[in-house]
Amino acid sequence: MDGSCFRDGKDYYYPVCTLVAVRITKRRLKGLVGEIGVVPESLDDLWHLKYIIEVGDLVFSLTKRSVEGASDKLRPEKSEKRTMRLGVLVEGVEFHRFSNRLRIHGIIESGVDRGSYHTLNIEGGTELSIVKAWRRDQIERIEEALKESNRPRVVIVTIEEGEAVIGILRQFTVEEFSDLRGSLGKGEGNYRGEFFSEVVKRLSGVGEEADALLIAGPGFTKEDFLDVLKSRMPAIAEKSILVDTASIGIQGFQEVLRRGVVERITASARLTRETLLMEELLTRISTNGPVAYGWDEVRFAFEVGAIKTLLITDEYLHVKREGGSGEEIDRFLRRVEEERGRIVIFSTEFEPGKRLEGLGGVAALLRFKIER
Repeated sequence: MDGSCFRDGKDYYYPVCTLVAVRITKRRLKGLVGEIGVVPESLDDLWHLKYIIEVGDLVFSLTKRSVEGASDKLRPEKSEKRTMRLGVLVEGVEFHRFSNRLRIHGIIESGVDRGSYHTLNIEGGTELSIVKAWRRDQIERIEEALKESNRPRVVIVTIEEGEAVIGILRQFTVEEFSDLRGSLGKGEGNYRGEFFSEVVKRLSGVGEEADALLIAGPGFTKEDFLDVLKSRMPAIAEKSILVDTASIGIQGFQEVLRRGVVERITASARLTRETLLMEELLTRISTNGPVAYGWDEVRFAFEVGAIKTLLITDEYLHVKREGGSGEEIDRFLRRVEEERGRIVIFSTEFEPGKRLEGLGGVAALLRFKIER
């Protein structure tokens, strides 16, 4: 596939149809300081890089930059864009999910026009090298990206009468690919058949590339849809699994994750783990159980040796480090590990991470209840 997939009734460039893996091209570290070269090959990889590349890092990559061309009496001086390798001292990083790129802003440190500002546009297949003082969780994130990029691709369609939502399981979220609503009014025409046909059409590209298709929802609509899929696209139907859920859409996706179906297919527990941990956290909060949330409460819980599992969002870490509190938060993480506490970093691209962010971005499941 060339990445052109069917999205919401239109041909839309979206890299969900090709399963590829991040590549590491070089690794030159002395302790945790030095250079790692990578080639991101998917939207997941770009997402990981957003939380790895920080202000003050030096990033090298091939890029296009305008340079002055030759001039003479007959032609005024003009500029042209040339491909060159530049090293940019990072001042900002932006993750553009729907344009499939990472934009790295900063001052040119190595190459032409040193001292000038430039933006590196990093897309799938773009090689870059990152020179920095690395943190352990950043090294682990790269290793996780390597492992996860080789996991099977899973597509989830949640469906009930007249509505279907298709999602693609990514490392950081279940991303909604298409939302369909069909007419079930009385009158001429096979409305239900037309609706099922449209769902099949939306699945035609992404479903073919998937290793597994989970068909979820309440009632018997999913069984009827699978029968249609068997007659229209038997190859996709063969790798389909039915899952009972009470809801469709985002809630349906989370129900699928809670049931452990994805974990059994992919042997990857990341999203399932985050969903279950968030449920446990909210249950403990509602029952006044052994839990702490918010920076002050969590820090106090650590001081009395109560933290069993620390839950923290990637965005919270990012903001702390960008705001000058990087050493403090990293020292805290190391001390939690030294005290045999488990650390789970949540993605704020997915619902459990968004909920955790709403609780202050950091919380802890405790070994015992504490009172302040």
